[in-house]
This record gives sequence, C-alpha cells and structure tokens, in this order.
Amino acid sequence: MMYYLKKYWKVNLLTIFFQVLMYAFSACMRLILMREFRGVIQKNIRLFLLWTVAEIISWILYFICYGLHSFFRAKAIRAMNNEVRRDLTATLLKKDYLSYRAHDIGEYLSWLTGGVEQIESSAWDSFFSLTGCIAQIVAGLTALASLHWSLIIVSLLSSVLVIGAPKLFEKHMERLGKACAQAQASASSKLKDLLEGYNVLRAFNRNECFIKGVKESGEQIETPHFHKNCHQGWIFSGTGIINVMAQMFVTLSIAVLSIKGVIIETALLGGSGLCSDVANGLDQMCYQHLSFASAKPYFSRITVHANQVPHEASAKAELVREAIILKNVNFSYGEKPILGNLSLSFKRGGKYAITGPSGCGKSTLLKLLLGWLPDYSGTIQFDEEDIRHFNTEQIQQQMSYIEQNVFLFNTTIRDNITLGETFTDEQMEKALRDSALVGDIAFMPDGLDTLVGENGGNLSGGQKQRVAIARALIHNRSIILIDEGTSALDQKNAGIVEESLLANPELTLILVSHHLSPERKKQFDRVYDLQPVESSFKPA
Repeated sequence: MMYYLKKYWKVNLLTIFFQVLMYAFSACMRLILMREFRGVIQKNIRLFLLWTVAEIISWILYFICYGLHSFFRAKAIRAMNNEVRRDLTATLLKKDYLSYRAHDIGEYLSWLTGGVEQIESSAWDSFFSLTGCIAQIVAGLTALASLHWSLIIVSLLSSVLVIGAPKLFEKHMERLGKACAQAQASASSKLKDLLEGYNVLRAFNRNECFIKGVKESGEQIETPHFHKNCHQGWIFSGTGIINVMAQMFVTLSIAVLSIKGVIIETALLGGSGLCSDVANGLDQMCYQHLSFASAKPYFSRITVHANQVPHEASAKAELVREAIILKNVNFSYGEKPILGNLSLSFKRGGKYAITGPSGCGKSTLLKLLLGWLPDYSGTIQFDEEDIRHFNTEQIQQQMSYIEQNVFLFNTTIRDNITLGETFTDEQMEKALRDSALVGDIAFMPDGLDTLVGENGGNLSGGQKQRVAIARALIHNRSIILIDEGTSALDQKNAGIVEESLLANPELTLILVSHHLSPERKKQFDRVYDLQPVESSFKPA
C-alpha cells in the first residue's frame, strides 16, 4: 500500500493539504461561534456582525478547500487504481503456463474488478479518511488549547484509550478480510461457470440449477462479509462507548472552567462541538485502522510492480537453426503418465505430423516444445542447447501455436490478425491468401474491419481457425505448431491451407492430427505416430 502512496506523493500531499485546511477552517468556525454568541449576550451588535462576517468568509474558504480536496482525491485514487491494475497485469504475465492455469479466469477477473474496488474502499478511502481524522483531531485540540491548556491533557488521555483499543482486533479483522477475498474469488469462478453453461441448462430445462447456483454463490460471497461487518460493528460500538465517556469528561471540564471564569462563558457551546470533533476523529481512526487490515489480502496478490519488469527484447531470437531434438522425454499429469521415453527430432524447415489416439500426449508434446510444461524428465534441445536455458518469451518469438479451440478478441478481424502491430498491404494480402481467408473476407459486411463478436461468435469455426492461421503467418514465425488447427475447415480449404504451409521452405511445420489419410501422410517429411505411454512409440 505504501508503495502506491509514495509513488503518487505529490497528488496525495495536495489532497491532504486541502483536507487540513478544511478542518482548520471548521475549527475556526467553532471559535468564531463562541465570539458571536458573546456579542449577543453582551448586546454588542458591532462585535456580533464582525464575527458573523468572519464566519461567512470561513465557510467560503472551507467549501473552496473541500472542492479542491475532492478533485485531488479523485485524481489520486484514479492513478493508484490504474497502477494496481498494471501491477496485477505484470503479476499475471510473470506466471508460467501451469501456475496461470491453476486458477480460473473468473478469479483473475475478480482481481482486476472487485479486488481493485475493495482496495479503493479499504485502503485509499480509509487512508484519506484517516488523514482527515488526524487533521480533525489536531485542529480540535489546537482550538481547545486556545481556550485552556488543561483541555489538551484531558483530550489526550481519552485518545490513548481509543487508539489502543483496535490493536486488539487487528489480526482478527485481517483474517476476516482474507476470508472475504477468497470467498469472492471462488464464487466468481462458480458464477462464470454457470453463465458459460447457460445454454446447456436451458436446453435441458434445468433452470432451477441456474437459480440455485447463483443463490449459493451469492450466499458464499455474503456470509463472510456478514461476519466481517458484524464483528466490525461490535468493535465500533465498544470504541464508541469509550469515546462518549471521554467526551462527557471533557465537556464537564469546560463547564467547570467556564463557571470559574477561566474561559469565556460561551465556551461550552463551541467547546462541546470541538470535543465532538476530536471524539469523532478518534472514533473514525479506530474504524479506518481496522479497514487497513482487511485490505492486506488484496495487496498480497501483487508479486511484482510493472516498472520492475524488464522490457522484452524487440529483436527476434533465432533459437533453432538446425533442429529440435527430444531424448528420453517423460511427462506425467500428477500420477497419470502421458509420455514415456520419447525420442524424436524436427529439422528446421521440415514438415512433420503427429498422429495417434486421444490421450497419447500429442498436445502435451507441443506444450513441452513451447516451454509451458517444465516438469519433465529427459532432454529437449534447440540445436545443442537445452530448452531450459531459454524462457517462454524467447521461445515464442520464434514459434507460433494454433490450438483447436481458437480464441479471438471481441474486435475486428484485422485487429485479431495484427494484434496491434503494423503490416503492409502486401503482407496482409499474402497472409490472407495463404490462410484461405480471402474468399471469406470478400463476403464480410465490413471486410477486414468486420467485428468478430465475443470469442469470435460472429464467425464460423472454420473462419476462426483461418483467422488464427493468418495471425501466425503474418507475424512471420519460423516454427508453427498446429494442434488440430485445420479440423474445422472443409476439405477444400484445409487442403489449400496445408499446401500453402507445406510449400513454404523457410517454415518448420509440426501439425497434430487424429487421423491422416495415406495421401496426406506423403506430403510430410515424417509422420510420428504416438501411442499411449503403456505402448511402445512407433514411427510411421
């Protein structure tokens, strides 16, 4: 939390500055009110009008400071929220394939939405409320001191009691805050699952499952929040009682001093208000202190700051110049073995097919080549260099992966192909031609600028895969891994795409397919037929 407050210290300092001025003018108005009533009691119209004008000026200055405080506070919160999102993004990008997949997308979504909202509420709002409380207390004590020094001692004694109370409950509130964060993430994942399965439940007339699931997820979110709010409320009540007793003691002290003539007789009117300001400030300090504790679990998700992540090298790393070689590679998902003593090679510029039944490890093999699955035994080499010496960013500068279930962003076809980079018309035309997408674009309502819809919902499965292939081709990767990437294409277009890829001498192609006809097998330099790990590996 302090990292963000320090990073944006200028705008935070301006916010606090105008906040201090606000409470200073508020305390001044309490003292001015005493003088106004003194003028009434003394029947001194001139004195009364003088202090009334002073009060009006103080109110005008107060509201000017309030407006400036609100502006800078909103600006500071916007900047810090955006910085938190950047750091959460950097944290996600730092994760490897397995650690990223260990959590549901809905949980990450809750980090960037509800999680940031919780940070704003529990951290930033609480911080500015805390600084406001401090300003209110200092202004109130200063005003009380102007009446008589003994009132400061009485107020400070009450402060010790109130400030010390929440220390007893800090760890407890931190645990409750962590439980709320975990419940929200888990429930968001369940809600996402229900929403994605909406059509299935409606098709089988299982509306009650949808309703029940939403209700259970809502209860999962609300229950820990209920416990947190209840505990926080009782703690607030206890400290409130302490505050009231302290305030009454200070009020009694003002009354005694007024009766003895030590301070002006109207001090009780404004003095009670000053005591109330100090008491309310102390009371809110306790509440905000507890709120800070509940924000800690949300900050704990951040493992790296965006400005600490080195920029990726723009130059393309040619990691494979001769061949990719696998020697005695073994891999398991938990207790289930997938690949056993697998040894094969892929020469640069070669065209290879991987076939075999479901579950034999075809897709796993591609993910190993991409560096996504590091927990394997054996050796994978790029030329004579172990793949473990490279990070995934370096590997993916040379490789492009097209999976069976193609994901498209909810933007235009052009943006999905270029991913924000700039290419010439000739490069785009070649990518469209080599991916057999030219004919489809001609019939699109806005051509390349046609919106694809959420996850490509406006396109057919074959069109989505052709867009993915065009995306791979235009980014000029020298090694393309295709995991059933042409499965949704009709035979004619599949043939056009594959022939284009096979005819490119600079391209290393590794294509996974459940079945290949004898004629198609002849088009590849080699076909590797994988079998389940219990069986022996058979080159075709």
